[in-house]
Formats: sequence, C-alpha cells, structure tokens
Amino acid sequence: MSLKARLRFPFIHRPEDDKAAPAANPAPTKDAEKSAHSANASAPPEKPKESAPPPPPAAENYVTAHEIKQKKAIYEKLISMLDLSKVGELEEKEARAQIQTLSQKLLDEHDVPLSGESRKKVAQLIEDDILGLGPLELLMRDKSITDILINGPKNIFVEKRGKLQKTPVTFDDNAHLMRVVDRIVSRVGRRVDESSPMCDARLADGSRVNVIIPPLALDGATVSIRRFPSDPLRLPALVEKKALSKGMCEFLMAAVAAGKNIVISGGTGSGKTTMLNALSGYIPDSERIVTIEDAAELQLQQSHVVRLETRPPNIEGKGDITQRDLVRNALRMRPDRIVLGEVRGAEAMDMLQAMNTGHDGSLATLHANTPREALGRIENMVAMAGFELPIKAVRAQISAAVDIVVQVQRLEDGSRRMTSICELTGMEGEIITMVELFAFERRGVREDGKITGAFKPSGGVPSCMEEFHRRGLHVNLDLFDPENELEV
Repeated sequence: MSLKARLRFPFIHRPEDDKAAPAANPAPTKDAEKSAHSANASAPPEKPKESAPPPPPAAENYVTAHEIKQKKAIYEKLISMLDLSKVGELEEKEARAQIQTLSQKLLDEHDVPLSGESRKKVAQLIEDDILGLGPLELLMRDKSITDILINGPKNIFVEKRGKLQKTPVTFDDNAHLMRVVDRIVSRVGRRVDESSPMCDARLADGSRVNVIIPPLALDGATVSIRRFPSDPLRLPALVEKKALSKGMCEFLMAAVAAGKNIVISGGTGSGKTTMLNALSGYIPDSERIVTIEDAAELQLQQSHVVRLETRPPNIEGKGDITQRDLVRNALRMRPDRIVLGEVRGAEAMDMLQAMNTGHDGSLATLHANTPREALGRIENMVAMAGFELPIKAVRAQISAAVDIVVQVQRLEDGSRRMTSICELTGMEGEIITMVELFAFERRGVREDGKITGAFKPSGGVPSCMEEFHRRGLHVNLDLFDPENELEV
C-alpha cells in the first residue's frame, strides 16, 4: 500500500506501530439504505396461493458460495492491514466509506474473478462484518421480515407474513456468531458469557434481542430478534389489515383518551407490543408518560415520554434493578400515565396500586390465553410480591384498577386478530365480573387455508359511556349493535 494511501486511511496498520491491533468490537450498525435483494431478471415465479407461506428467498438473492469464499480471503487481508483501534475514532459514515474503498482496491489488486455486482456485494459483506451485524445485515434490510431466529451458526430462520422459513444466510462458525452477539449486547451495556449465558438486549432500530449461549444452548448460540416497524402502526392501519373492526377501533380510541386502565393479553408473537404501541398513540400529547420495560422496544410518539429500562445483575450478582423497583420509582416522577411493556412478576402489585392511586390511563401487556385467564395471572403475580392478602382483597384491587382487557391472538394461518374486548364491571361475592363487548367469532377455514370469521359486538353497552360523554368523547351506540358485524 502506498504512502499516499496510508495517509488517506489512517487506520491502516503500519509495521512500525508497536501495539497490536485489539480485538474488533466496533459500534453496531444502522439499517443500510440499499436493499440486499436484487430484482431477479428472469421470469417471475408462479404466484403461490394466498395461504401458502412466502417462498423461501433464493440463495442468489443473498450471497453465493463463491462470493463467500472471496469475501473471507479479502476480509483476512484487510484485517491484517487495519489498525482497528483507530477505526472506532472515525465517524461511522466515514469508516464505512473508506472500508468500502479499501475492499474494492484489494479486489482489483488481486484480480478476483467476480462480476461488478458481486464485487459490490463482497465489499458490502466485509463492511458489515467489520462495522455491522455481519450476515444479519442482509436480513435486517428486508423490511418484510418480522422475526429473525438463529439456531446456531448454520440455521437461520425468519418470519414473513406470520410464517416461518429457513434462509440460506449463515455464519462462518460459532465464533463468528459470538462476535456479532458480543457487539449487540455490549452496545446496551450488557454482557453474555458462560457465567451469564442469557441476555436481553435491543438493536439501534428498537428491535428486541434475546440471546442464550452454550452451555445452556446445546447447538451453539441461539438468538431471537423481534423486529418492529420503523413507523409504528396506528389503529386505523390495523383495521385495514383486518386485525380488528372499525367499531372496536373507535371504542378503544375513546377508552385511551378517557384514561381507562387497559391490559393487553395474548400469547407469544400475538401482537401485544404492536397493539400497545397503537393504543398509546391516542394518549394526549400534553401528558407525561413513563414507560418501564425489560428491553426498551416501545415507540411512543408523544413529546413528553420518560423511558426506563431494567438492569441485570453485574458479574458479582449485585446491582440489578427490577421492573418492580422502576414502577415504585416511577410513582415519584409525577407521571400522568405509566406504561409497562410486559408484566411478569411482583411488579403487578405496584402496577395495581398505581392504577388505583390517580394514575388513570395506564397500559400494560401480559401473557394469557383469555381475558379471564389474564385476571388469574395478575392474581398469581401479586402473590409473588410476598403479600399474604386474602383472595377477595386481591380481586377487589384488580377489579378497581383494571377497566378493560384486550385479548389478541395469532391464528394458525399466521394472521393476528383482536379476539375479545372485555370490560370489568365489579365483584359478585369473590368473583370479578366482566362483560364482553366485542369478540371475534371463528366460522371456518377457506380452501386456501385462511381462517374465516366475524368481529361481532355483544350488544352490551359499556358502563364507561357516560364518562366518554362527560369528557366530550362521542361514541355512537350503534357500535355495540350485534347486527353490525364485520366478516373477514
């Protein structure tokens, strides 16, 4: 490499430098602007039936074996030239541009047998390995992917339109995968190793990451990435996607604006966080909102939002901050509303107390299969707080605190539906009474595998209608007419 080139690229390692280049742990990447998928010039494939999962992406749309081989060779040469301690001193945009230029120069100097398009792809792969998430960048650029599931270095699955499919993308080996994992977790101040083999983290775009490594994961590091749209879905967009009816949408918009305490219940991957983001969009911008999460993933659009995140214990097993600690602290922060990403344990007790002491309009999610089961789970989680309260007293707290339970579900065909909206109406003896206002009624399966059904009002009028009117929120009573069902 010439002296002129060395002056232009100050992070190139020079023989006279005594210090060895440290191990690479560069800053995480942002989503690249260009899509990794190139348009296929051949005739379009036969269109599958609507119910069929999307065809797995062709390997050539990612990288070929020959491109991977050449990338490894050029990558090793480039790493031997770079002084990685100086790469981190550059702005990311500048570092990316210079690494791209160096990669192209090495490809030219070694007369690598690749087409112009393949050379660009190889240079991008090298850039991703040094500054980004390695092979995952190819998947992160595909906005239609909602989940990336890594089962060891050679098995990577993605979810598209509610269906799982295997991709041709792989890591070189488990060490390559672990370098990317370390890069992800170190950015949020966390670690993952044999002494702490499980970790929750997040990416720069807000995607949620869960990591579990050997010895707990027997087939190599296992990573689950849950992605969220950069522009959060609003309720009208979910109505267009037939996730709920227009009547359900209008009722929930009024309930949020009126300060009703709402719990969103559902199974894994059912769309609880998406629904929570959508509902939070109707909190007035004038209110102070405090969000509490294990791994920050909510995307509230209001101007006055305080985001809190739990902290795991350090290497000595000390210093952890739980959701319960944050809920109790949030009560001293003068919040108008408290939003919990997910209620999992003893923080349920503090959540109920907050809802019962002037923090109306709070939102939370939890794992449960039915609205009734959701109340039972809250009851069990209150018991986890260590208070030996009578069952009737706990249920009275739940009945007074929670106004509405929204149930969401992912169906077998991959679609996500709001299957029930229930209003809590009080107590009868030791039983919490509920009225189901809306429900999704399944009616069959079409030939293409799609589940058919209808969103139906039950006919019951919610007790909060009077409060809606007092607040100037006009909700038409026709929304609750059983005749106004929506077939999907």
